[in-house]
Amino acid sequence: MSVTGPEIERLIQLLSKLPGLGPRSARRAVLQLIKKKETLLSPLAAAMAEAVEKACVCSVCGNVDTHDPCTICRDPRRDPSILCIVEEVGDLWALERAGVHKGRYHVLGGVLSALDGVGPNDLNIGALVERVQKGEIREVILAMNATVDGQTTAHYITDRLEGTGVAVSRLAHGVPVGGELDYLDDGTLAAAMKSRRPF
Repeated sequence: MSVTGPEIERLIQLLSKLPGLGPRSARRAVLQLIKKKETLLSPLAAAMAEAVEKACVCSVCGNVDTHDPCTICRDPRRDPSILCIVEEVGDLWALERAGVHKGRYHVLGGVLSALDGVGPNDLNIGALVERVQKGEIREVILAMNATVDGQTTAHYITDRLEGTGVAVSRLAHGVPVGGELDYLDDGTLAAAMKSRRPF
């Protein structure tokens, strides 16, 4: 039995579909939004309406922005010769938040996965190869997750870019800064040992 009207229940149901929010978290969020209707709910509704109208996917890199090409692709201060390949837009945003990459990006839209039926044609790999073949790019950085599917995708891209003359590198995997060996999983320790370098 519902204790609220259908409008509030619908809001709870929609919020509970977001990653990291289940029904309980969604109820708490909705209660907070309603308590602060003027300072939180109304501005949020207006921002969401504007996002629905203006949000788009960049036709060059696959980033989500309100412009096409996106802000990153249009930024003249970015190095167009270095291209960082990421699985999803969230990965791009994480790298930008860290401020560690000053080049351009390419979002694949996922990873190759035989179990999930995701093949090369389901990802933005063809567009990546086209960008590289135009000749402006001299290095491709594979910023794939350290999963089996992420590594399979990285190897596939490396094979596709063979013969283009671009340098292909990947993010280092292993012990995180501040990490203690005793708390790390076996896979992370193995990757760290394999990627060791002179001190």
